[in-house]
Amino acid sequence: MGDRDRDRDRELIESLGLEPHPEGGYFRRIYTSPHPHAAAGGVRPTVTSIYYLTTAEQPCGRLHRNRSDILHFFLEGEPVEYHTVDPDGRLDVRVLGDGDARHLLVPGGWWKASRLPDGARYALVAEVVTPGFDFADHEFAREADLPPEHRDALRQFLA
Repeated sequence: MGDRDRDRDRELIESLGLEPHPEGGYFRRIYTSPHPHAAAGGVRPTVTSIYYLTTAEQPCGRLHRNRSDILHFFLEGEPVEYHTVDPDGRLDVRVLGDGDARHLLVPGGWWKASRLPDGARYALVAEVVTPGFDFADHEFAREADLPPEHRDALRQFLA
């Protein structure tokens, strides 16, 4: 790996204007629809979108759920794992990356976490949230939220 490849994560943080994300990693909102949508939590934009970057220094996105559906699109870097838990407690692990799936839908109400595999340097994805994201619709998981049969696998994603 050349120096340029090794520093690509830093270059993306600077060139895309990314900031630390409360879930881990880095982000920047890149679009907020000007059109309002009446949603269960109140009025939201019809759609929002962000860049989201995980790095070797911040390889995990904390386990959380949102009220809205979220589409994830792999843009560049190395494969990234998404761990999801549906409302019935079923755990699924999907990999996004070159040669793997390039997009993933996480329906509203599902728990979600992301993780770079050991040795991976970075992964950049774009997320599209509909109805648009609002922190009032967001919840971080606690130990008590984890399905008993998946606690050991999911503990790594708790704060």
